[in-house]
Amino acid sequence: MKWETIAAQRRILGGEQGSVIKDWGGRLPVALVYPNSYYVGMSSLAVHTLYRLLNAQPDVACERVFCGYRTPQHGTLPVSLESQRRLAEFPVLTASFSFDLDYLNFMTLLRDAGIGALSAERDDFDPVIIAGGPAVSANPEPLAGVCDAFCIGEVEEGLPQLLDALRDSWAGRRRLLESLSQIPGMYVPALHSPQHSIVLRQWVRDLDAYPTHSSVLTRASEFGDMYLIEIARGCGRGCRFCLTGCIYSPPRERSVEAILEQVRVGKEYRSRIGLVSAAVSDYTEIAALSSGILRLGLSISVSSLRIDPLPEVLLAALAASGARTLTMAPEAGSDRLREAINKHVHHEDIIQAARSASKFRFPELKLYFMLGLPGEDDADVEAVVDLVRDIRKFYTGKVVASIAAFVPKAQTPFQRQLFAPMPLLQRRLRHVRDGLRSIGVAVKWDSLAWAEVQAVLARGDRRLSKVLASLQSPSLSEWRQALQQQDLTAQEFTTERSKDAELPWRFIRTHTPISGHFHHHDTKPSGRGA
Repeated sequence: MKWETIAAQRRILGGEQGSVIKDWGGRLPVALVYPNSYYVGMSSLAVHTLYRLLNAQPDVACERVFCGYRTPQHGTLPVSLESQRRLAEFPVLTASFSFDLDYLNFMTLLRDAGIGALSAERDDFDPVIIAGGPAVSANPEPLAGVCDAFCIGEVEEGLPQLLDALRDSWAGRRRLLESLSQIPGMYVPALHSPQHSIVLRQWVRDLDAYPTHSSVLTRASEFGDMYLIEIARGCGRGCRFCLTGCIYSPPRERSVEAILEQVRVGKEYRSRIGLVSAAVSDYTEIAALSSGILRLGLSISVSSLRIDPLPEVLLAALAASGARTLTMAPEAGSDRLREAINKHVHHEDIIQAARSASKFRFPELKLYFMLGLPGEDDADVEAVVDLVRDIRKFYTGKVVASIAAFVPKAQTPFQRQLFAPMPLLQRRLRHVRDGLRSIGVAVKWDSLAWAEVQAVLARGDRRLSKVLASLQSPSLSEWRQALQQQDLTAQEFTTERSKDAELPWRFIRTHTPISGHFHHHDTKPSGRGA
């Protein structure tokens, strides 16, 4: 291993607070892989939570692995951050997938590490690979030929059983997989019959029992200046395009007391608290929480806001905290299309929210829209420009519009819908982009070509495992070539699915009998800190 690789990892560790380094002697080494950059991965509360929970076990040594920079001549040797060991040295690899496109990065890590890309190629001397996260909880099938097992849903309550099984990994791969298959919420493709078995998504009943917050502090991440705390999980709004309401149902909240206890811990590390949930403004006690944080002399940032309601007490707290950008997601331009996607926010709601942003003098207003939504027509596209034009009539700050293509997701009400044809998306993007620029609005947009790749992976089947395994690099040209080599086309996966068509993810049951309401528990916080 090159000294430069070791030195680079040690420099990262030197800029952290809270990292854990354990000797491997007598312990189960587990690699916690986030298949993206350190900057992105350390912004994920899933990484922080798993790292803390695993290292809380005296006989487990959990170390993080991220994607590094690659060069055409030398590539990158994936090593762990804590001990700089090669990825292949770990008996267990756990991978957290927040985004479908990270599948491509993960395959690059395996190849660079010299680990067989397909599970059938690996033996007792190779790591066992277990994947989790929202992307694979919705549809694990594209990686079913790559990963040995999947954790479907939330891992906290099932972690003790999972670790018990992994501690017996010395008994051999087959025995381990059999043990894993007996754990609720675990999907083991090699031992599973989708025709006869259902995998139930797991979820935490009492969030206060499992504090979720920053565990390792570093400036080298998107939210490096703040201490992150999850205040709620799930969403009861029922937007038909959104995966959050399906994968994290039922919606649940943490108590104000439990959150403020975490805030007091975070005060030792940062002066800004980042509140995280699907929509922070939906938290039922947001006024009490905001005032409690401000009384502690701390400032507030939020992950997302709902347009209706948009509590002025929260806006006032954000303004007092020096927040410069307010972000809202109308998603569509017209009331008609917003109703069709079950986002019950009307034109006047959006205008009123923008007026509030102007009242509190936020320098920048960021708006998120999607193109290619089911039922969208040219009038809906024009309505995006009209809506932003109405906002610009009174909002004096900078307005930024972010545009993305609608990608149908497994497990959502729109899971059978069409991913819009590329020429149509390109034409509509040009129209919106040119129209918004003409009224002085900055426009950002996601790559439509990569959105199509995401659409394939989000609703793909096991045939894509061989496509992923044959990739030589995470590039569009390699992806297209790999599809062609397997005699597959993107259109097979992006087309509309009939109501009688069998879906690859049919055996995953994500819905719970309780939905549409927040579940709040008055239990005492556990007192665990960073």
